Amino acid sequence: MGILKELLEKKQMLLLDGALGTELELQGHDISGKLWSAKYLVGDPSVLVDLHAQYVAAGSDLITSASYQASLAGFLEEGLSSEAAKAALTSTIGLARQGIERAWSHLSEEEKEKRIYPLVGASIGPYAAYLADGSEYTGHYPIGRKELEAFHLERMELLVEAGADYLALETIPNKLETEVLLSLLAKFPQVDGYISFCSQDGKRISDGTPIEEVGQLCESVENLVAVGLNCTAPRHITPLLEKLSIVTKKPLLAYPNSGEIYDGELKCWHEAPAEEGSLVENSQTWIKSGVQLLGGCCRTRPADIANLRKALFE
Repeated sequence: MGILKELLEKKQMLLLDGALGTELELQGHDISGKLWSAKYLVGDPSVLVDLHAQYVAAGSDLITSASYQASLAGFLEEGLSSEAAKAALTSTIGLARQGIERAWSHLSEEEKEKRIYPLVGASIGPYAAYLADGSEYTGHYPIGRKELEAFHLERMELLVEAGADYLALETIPNKLETEVLLSLLAKFPQVDGYISFCSQDGKRISDGTPIEEVGQLCESVENLVAVGLNCTAPRHITPLLEKLSIVTKKPLLAYPNSGEIYDGELKCWHEAPAEEGSLVENSQTWIKSGVQLLGGCCRTRPADIANLRKALFE
C-alpha cells in the first residue's frame, strides 16, 4: 500500500498546492511558448524550487511536480537531445523535494508535529498540454490510442523511477485518454495515483462524455486512490462531485481554478463571476460530498492555500 492510499484510508484531509504556471506569471516570470512553466526546467529551475517552497510554507501536504507541460516530445522540439529531455523531465521530482526540504527546515517543531511531511506527486498532464492550444478545454485532438500510450508511458516510467510518491493524472479532457492512462497506471502497482477531470458544464468532461461514464472506469484500478476534478470553474464542482459519488467509492478530490474565465484562443483570463465563491467558502460543501484532497488550479495562489489551511485546521 502506498503512503497516499494509507493516509486516505485513515480519512486524512490533505491539502494540495495551487497553480504553478499562472502563479509564476503573476510573480513576473515569462511563461510564453509551448513549454509554459516547463521552460524553467532548462532555464532557471530555482524559480520552481522557490514556488514549491512557498506552497509548503502556505500549508500544502502534497506538492505537484512541474511536469504537467513537460514531455519528451516537447523538449525535443525545443532542440534538446533525448538524454537532456529525459533529465529535464526527471529533475521535476528532485526540484519538488528541494522546495519541500527548504520550507520544512524553516517550520518550528510545533508546526511540524501538526502536519505530515509533504509528498511529491508527479504531474501527468494530458496530451493537450503538449499541444498547448487550449484543447484540454475541448478534449478534441487528433491522436489514437497507440500514440497516446506511447506519449504517456515513457514519461510515467521516468517519473516513477525518479521517486515520485504518486502519479497525478490531471486535467484529463476525454474518455479515450482516460482509458489509456488508467491502463498505464495499472502497470505501476507499486505507486498510487489519482485522476482528475476537466469539465466545462458541471455534467460532462471536456469532450462531452458524462462524468459518470469516466467515473465508472476508475473503480477497477486498484492503485487509483482518488477521483475528482481540477482546472474547472468552482460552480461546476459540486454537481460533478455528486455524480461521481454515485459511481465510485473512492475518495474524491477537488482543485478548481479561481473561477476566472480563460480564453483559450486569446490566452488570457477574464474576471470571475461573483457567484463562484472562494476556495474556503466552497470547501465545506465539497468535504461533505466526500472530498479528502483539496487545493487549487489555475490562478489560485499560495495565499489561497494558506487561507484554506487556516479554515480547516486552525
